[in-house]
Amino acid sequence: MRKAKWVAAAAGVVLLVAGCGSEGGSGKRDGGSSAGSSAGSTAGGGSEAGGGDSPDAAAVEKEIEAAATAAGFVQDASGEDVPAELKDCMVSWTADAEKAADPKKSYDATVKTLSGGGWKEGQSTEQSGSTIKTLNKGTWSLKASSHGAAGFSIVMFIGTDKTAKCEALFRADLEKNKKP
Repeated sequence: MRKAKWVAAAAGVVLLVAGCGSEGGSGKRDGGSSAGSSAGSTAGGGSEAGGGDSPDAAAVEKEIEAAATAAGFVQDASGEDVPAELKDCMVSWTADAEKAADPKKSYDATVKTLSGGGWKEGQSTEQSGSTIKTLNKGTWSLKASSHGAAGFSIVMFIGTDKTAKCEALFRADLEKNKKP
């Protein structure tokens, strides 16, 4: 149960920093561009968010899986499932960091592999043992997060498609899940 609470907390941090169409967070920026706002303002399909052709959810998941497993991670089967109505717009891949020899090195290697595969690095935030990097490709924005402290490590990759269709589905999901 304790691990599930940490995973939920880490997911909340990633989503809070990711924001829905916002810059999110106030971390340092790599490069001079504002990748977060250009990704959030994408109105349709195409390549506005990260350049090049935009992959679909299956391709994004395959790229994350290949990069993460090559870096020494295995997927944590207890990671968060994406709701069925959002499967074309969102990908969530959680590493079983306890099985990695060095979770931080594996995280860095995964991000490096993704960057070499056409994902463009955007915003990067580091604070209190946590690192969250934004990577963009086509209309997709990927939050790569590594959270570690004494006794635990959580590594997650959450990708969202920033097309108008997906943004509408995300808003509808948020409304549906609002507590009265």
